[in-house]
Amino acid sequence: MYLFGGSGHCKVIIDVIKNNNNSYEITSIIDENPILDKIFGINIVREIKFNDDDVLFIAIGNNKIRKKISSKYSNLNYPVLIHSNAIIGINVSIAHGTVIMAGAIVNPDTRIGKQCIVNTSAVIEHDNVIEDFVHISPNAALAGNVNVGEGTQIGIGACVIQGVKIGKWCTIGAGSVVLKDVPDYAVVVGNPGKIIKYNQEHE
Repeated sequence: MYLFGGSGHCKVIIDVIKNNNNSYEITSIIDENPILDKIFGINIVREIKFNDDDVLFIAIGNNKIRKKISSKYSNLNYPVLIHSNAIIGINVSIAHGTVIMAGAIVNPDTRIGKQCIVNTSAVIEHDNVIEDFVHISPNAALAGNVNVGEGTQIGIGACVIQGVKIGKWCTIGAGSVVLKDVPDYAVVVGNPGKIIKYNQEHE
């Protein structure tokens, strides 16, 4: 297995892999602009020539960059990584390239798209739909029947009440409390959450 991205998020991905009884052997870490030579003894290289059957995991927290890299290397194999201390409910669907971190809870009948991050101790309740390239930050909590659009970032400690629909490429600020639907590209902060501006449309 190869990892793409040699920063702090990569360290947590390695920890997930190590906690799964070394289900994958990490060959090297690819980073086009490395600031380190190694992480936990694993060499960081600027580039590599992949074979079609290689396994890659994108260890980058930025949703737009993760989408760009996954499009560039779309022919490779992307596993699902789930920390041994995460709790996954019945009938949960998790698409390729997604990671579920330590202490996270994903409850029944939830669907999580590809290349998502469900970070440390995040809670995703029943019947949620999480689209591709979403990042649910540490300690964020989504109640039941929440929909989160592509590329959206739910900030650390944010709370979303049941039945809310959040659009694509939104930013929900740290600690925000979302009580109503959020349109595409909106930036929401506060309690109750209010739109303060809009992100540029994702290209």
